[in-house]
Amino acid sequence: MGGRLARGAAEVLGSGPVTTHDRPFGRHLEDFVPGDVYKHWPGKTITEYDDHLFCMITMNHHPLHTNEWYAQNETVQGKTVVVGNLVYSLVLGMSVPDVSGAAIANLEIESLRHSKPTFHGDTIYAVTKVLDVKETSKGDRGIVTVETKGINQRGEEVCYFKRKLMVWKREHAPQRAFPYDDSTVFADE
Repeated sequence: MGGRLARGAAEVLGSGPVTTHDRPFGRHLEDFVPGDVYKHWPGKTITEYDDHLFCMITMNHHPLHTNEWYAQNETVQGKTVVVGNLVYSLVLGMSVPDVSGAAIANLEIESLRHSKPTFHGDTIYAVTKVLDVKETSKGDRGIVTVETKGINQRGEEVCYFKRKLMVWKREHAPQRAFPYDDSTVFADE
């Protein structure tokens, strides 16, 4: 009997109208409301490899980030610290899908603060609050001011920055295009 119920449910579920879901990436000017908070998902655990690779790519060879003996014996923290620019870049990147994914431009970082050190194995999450929204004189776009915080697994703020970005108004934004014809993607099934 369980098999018949399962088949029946599958038939009912499969017989309805089909919807294509186009995931939004970023927002338009009208979507930003001062006071709104975006909790970005997922978080990221920073590994020693992540930190060392970032240091080598950016040519930051400070031993605080790459030399365990030095960090244990010659620093206040007593262990290696994740380079701040990696923490900032990670937190900024986490905010892109919710905040600046459809932006015309990132205009400025007004302030950047590393509140506490981040260590290998820490997991960082990001949260953004909308501070201000202003339409520009062109009328087809606006400037959005946000503040973003990086929070570790202990609930401590490790990074803070305030930035401004330029964003299209919805009716003027370019439409997202794909390099294929929707009608042919699943045509052979």
